[in-house]
Amino acid sequence: MPQSTAERITDLARRHERALVPGGARRRGEFEARERIERLVDKGSFSETGLFVRARPTGDGGRRPYGDGVVTGYGTVDGRRVCVFAQDSAVFGGSMGEAFGEKTLALMDLALKTGCPVVGINDGGGARIQEGVASLALYAELVRRNVQASGVIPQISVVLGPCAGGAAYSPAITDFTVMVDGASHMFVTGPDVIEAVTGERATAEELGGARTSNTVNGNAHFLAADEEDALDVVRDLLSYLPANNLERPPEYAPGHTPGRDLLDSVVPDRLGQAYDMREILRAVVDDGELLDVQELFAPNIICALARVEGRSVGVVANQPLHSAGVLDIDASEKAARFVRFCDAFGIPLLTFADVPGYLSGVRQERGGIIRRGAKLLYAYAEATVPKVTVVVRKAYGGGYAVMGSKHLGADINLAWPTARIAVMGAEGAVGVLHRRELAAADDPDALRARLVAAYERTHGTPYLAAERGYVDAVIAPRDTRDHICRALNALHGKRAPLPQRRHGNIPL
Repeated sequence: MPQSTAERITDLARRHERALVPGGARRRGEFEARERIERLVDKGSFSETGLFVRARPTGDGGRRPYGDGVVTGYGTVDGRRVCVFAQDSAVFGGSMGEAFGEKTLALMDLALKTGCPVVGINDGGGARIQEGVASLALYAELVRRNVQASGVIPQISVVLGPCAGGAAYSPAITDFTVMVDGASHMFVTGPDVIEAVTGERATAEELGGARTSNTVNGNAHFLAADEEDALDVVRDLLSYLPANNLERPPEYAPGHTPGRDLLDSVVPDRLGQAYDMREILRAVVDDGELLDVQELFAPNIICALARVEGRSVGVVANQPLHSAGVLDIDASEKAARFVRFCDAFGIPLLTFADVPGYLSGVRQERGGIIRRGAKLLYAYAEATVPKVTVVVRKAYGGGYAVMGSKHLGADINLAWPTARIAVMGAEGAVGVLHRRELAAADDPDALRARLVAAYERTHGTPYLAAERGYVDAVIAPRDTRDHICRALNALHGKRAPLPQRRHGNIPL
């Protein structure tokens, strides 16, 4: 006898109830997959997709739980649309099977079609061994979707447990990765396999823990204290980003900026003395708030999201507190990727330069400083978003050129009177230019002091660059925010057509 409508509705309710039953005991982490999503999105906004999807039959009578180990769906964060998936470590260890993979791909396709960010919560064991090559194929398909979405919609990965093998490459392609200190691990090969193959011993934490990924190898962008903190980071991050590459970032009411008058005294009179560049940045951006990206990796350069007059900006700044703000391999690659992200999503770039140049040394040269340092040159030259640069103090050699110079396409370049724009510092320049005179002098120290002072008066200022138009204005430090606001307002409708091509060939 056919079922009545009431019976069918009752059957639906029973199936729905069974599908929501946890697939097993919670193995790790603070919350279950659905709890994690509910804590990320606005209350009551999440709509789940693929609830009744089940694992493919294996022929051995194995379990076929609803959902197949991943929760997918869409909701809102601060009223703005977002697609989310969360791996469920209680079902097959969170490993990806065929149905799991197809659910995730369908969510990625939905995010692309609707133009909204996608957040992936990773806590799984990689490819599902018992499903063989099908699971491998779906991981490759996921990476392809990540590439298709790159530069189109923001992609954020949250690693709340293990993320190993091929599974680690998907977060690596996304725009930002958040990890939890002491709980997250991300590596291609685990400690046991490495020891068996190479004899090297390392714990999972040493190999790819959250702290290692944030400080040593730069695989992660944010280090969270716990799961709640990780989800807070995602919400903060989304507040700076547009939904997609065709929309502008969200705008808010202009914030208060404290410490304007402190800028006149923040740079020490002595050139070799360090100071904290963040003091300058906080006195320029709204409410003094910076969302640091990769704060613990390559600390000699700062990359951060902030707001100026309620609008998102990407800040790139040398940090004199660490290695005098020098550009090395890690700093170049960190900043290059951040610059390219901002350019992809229409976020203006605000650069603060205090740089002695590129780091010299055998290790850097053998590590590829030419090829890898060129990535930052390429990124700045390629970027078409509004670009405003402030030269704070030293800007020497290739460091001057790469840090948002006019010659790489910056729109408005400002300099403080403390700026020193030259091929090299006074001591080095005098040693090269006057080597013979110094060698023949009766009092080489006195002669050197006079020559250094003369060089500083001419080349150790921003005015030669200003005479040539390489600097648009030399400004009092206290007026920096005012000039930046005017520049960004003038550039708000910037158009920068590019020649037709498939893509450039960045020196990877």
